[in-house]
Amino acid sequence: MSDMLRSYIAGEWVLPLTSAATVDAVNPATEERIATIALCGPDDVDRAVKAARAAFQSYSAMPLDTRIGLVERLIAVFQRRYDEMVQAISNEMGAPYDLAHDAQAECGPGHLGETIKAARAMEWEKPIGGKAMLVHEPIGVCVLITPWNWPMNQIAAKVGPALVAGCTMILKPSEMAPLSAQLFAEFVDEAGFPAGVFNMLHGTGAAIGDALTSHPQVDMVSFTGSTRAGIQIAKSAADTVKRVSQELGGKSPNIVFADDGLEAAVTRGVLHCFGNSGQSCNAPTRMLVEASAYDEAVAIARRVAEKVTLGDPTARGAHLGPVASKAQYDKIQRLIEVAIDEGATLVAGGPGRAEGFERGYFARPTVFANVTNDMTIAREEVFGPVLVMIAFKDEADAIEIANDTPYGLAAYVQSLDLDRARRVGRQLHAGSVHLNGSGQDYCSPFGGYKQSGNGREWGEWGLHDFLEVKVMNGYSA
Repeated sequence: MSDMLRSYIAGEWVLPLTSAATVDAVNPATEERIATIALCGPDDVDRAVKAARAAFQSYSAMPLDTRIGLVERLIAVFQRRYDEMVQAISNEMGAPYDLAHDAQAECGPGHLGETIKAARAMEWEKPIGGKAMLVHEPIGVCVLITPWNWPMNQIAAKVGPALVAGCTMILKPSEMAPLSAQLFAEFVDEAGFPAGVFNMLHGTGAAIGDALTSHPQVDMVSFTGSTRAGIQIAKSAADTVKRVSQELGGKSPNIVFADDGLEAAVTRGVLHCFGNSGQSCNAPTRMLVEASAYDEAVAIARRVAEKVTLGDPTARGAHLGPVASKAQYDKIQRLIEVAIDEGATLVAGGPGRAEGFERGYFARPTVFANVTNDMTIAREEVFGPVLVMIAFKDEADAIEIANDTPYGLAAYVQSLDLDRARRVGRQLHAGSVHLNGSGQDYCSPFGGYKQSGNGREWGEWGLHDFLEVKVMNGYSA
């Protein structure tokens, strides 16, 4: 991989046409530069969109099996160079080796493989009504904007279904996580996709975001990131009435009932909140605990948090790494201080760099008790290893507090009474509800309610984001 990271347009590695801007990618564990990115400008957006538009007609006309075959070749390249991807993700955003290997990088072939499976099972054409035929067709040229916190998860969850559906695309990865995107583009190039089908631009949202999302030759935008940025993207895309699919922020509730599973439920919830150093949009960051068990739950959470260790991302083990950037670290510190000022009780962790680290953005795993749902720390997405604990009186109170948020990405319920867990889960306004520590399969739709977005990704649902629906009436005699 070159030290100066180039963009990929029409099958070639290119430098920006006129922009001389660069930005350094920094290893958050060492604060050292690991690469320099050549940042694109609006003229580069135009040539990438033109390349995608030129490739669309022939690529969309390819038989589905041919497109699937190309994606299978992409998976094979990915698997052969898997360790490179693990290292890239660990270096660029601080994910510890085990997390980078077992989850972060694994999302790539995981999503690609599930997309192929869904495409083979899907009815692309079917009779409907008396004489009509329902047809699914690729939507066209797509802009895919991805974040830094789970970089390969989001790239694969967008690029995979777009490729299988027959779309052409321009990927704009986060400038904070460029190494994994650069490798993925290399994988696509090695797999042999036709020039212009996949294009990748390095750039900042400020410099090229509006140019991408407002471009009249772009048919669809898929964005994952903050709600603030999502609002701007929706406005930018509105004038051309293009489809916009968004997966945005979250402040997910984790309802814990006072039954015999308290120790396991609280432990599971704390560790899940802290996973990926708290940098997951669906993290269970608000733990709502039944009042009769609240004090015991706080004590459990303190013990669990104090046992969490931080360490070198290159080392094996279950430790946490740093948060991804100085800007993210500073935001976490600000919100911790605000929580203290507003009267939340600091149970574990707190402000400042974790002990034992003179360099790196190592935030302390933090737990707050005696939090009310109107506090800033309970309203704003921290995106760091910070858990808040809120007491509730009864089932109805838990549901009311859980739903009292502008977000609705995920929710969690912990109870050994499965009927109760199911009953509560049905009343939570969230795109994914997890009962008693359950995970989510690649085939399940992922997305949220309210300000957490308006689309669904993964599996067959991800394919539909990139397809138009046509009804051919009078198709049958």
